[in-house]
Amino acid sequence: MNAHPVVSLTTDFGLQDYYAGALRGALLKACPRAKLVDLSHAVKPFDIVQAALVVQNAYPFFPQGSLHLIGVHCAYAPDFRFVVVQAHEHYFAAPDNGVLTLMFEPPLEARALPVPTPCSFPVIEAFAQAVKHIGEGLPLAALGTPAGSLVERIGLRPVTTRSRIRGTVLHIDHFGNVQVNIREETFRRVGQGRPFALFFKRHDPITALSRHYTDVPVGEPLCLFNSAGFLEIAVNMGRAATLFGLKEEDFVEIIFDD
Repeated sequence: MNAHPVVSLTTDFGLQDYYAGALRGALLKACPRAKLVDLSHAVKPFDIVQAALVVQNAYPFFPQGSLHLIGVHCAYAPDFRFVVVQAHEHYFAAPDNGVLTLMFEPPLEARALPVPTPCSFPVIEAFAQAVKHIGEGLPLAALGTPAGSLVERIGLRPVTTRSRIRGTVLHIDHFGNVQVNIREETFRRVGQGRPFALFFKRHDPITALSRHYTDVPVGEPLCLFNSAGFLEIAVNMGRAATLFGLKEEDFVEIIFDD
């Protein structure tokens, strides 16, 4: 950590109101030399699964030591808290609502971020404290108090058997590509190099992995693992979600030959 921390922002604040701007201003006030990068302020309200996907797909491209702030579903109940964890040489601060356990396997060593009371906008106060702390080069152990166990969510994990993986659609991106909650390591572990068929809706199964969208002719379907390691169903120069009628939470299944 250094005096010029790289800080990414992911929120469900939108851009039509002052919330995202107020957050950026408070962070710069706390640490004027911080380098702020907006990942997205358009996460659907309260959608921690989408927030987890945005951050998981983006953070590996940031320098080690970056701080990633996730301000999604910040429900201000009396016992609500914000926490920060370290994982894969990065730092992640978020409400304790399950978003961090969607991204990383528990247990996680977490610190509860201090928030002054009374406070009209706790997420701003908590995140500003975290950025100031990191900008001063202080260790994570000195930030807040031990948080203990975090709220757990397991929505990103598929169901597996010896020859099958059943997953769900997590996200439809801007290009109509369909991201599924099946990671490459799960595919390799279950498949053991066996031939497979990927079934979804009533479309003919896909039976080969591609490395690039252009590995198949224009208009043809394919599947590949994206930069974050998640399975994608796509169409070369087309919109897979529209073509196949796929939407979030639809089931897909991979069956491997016995």
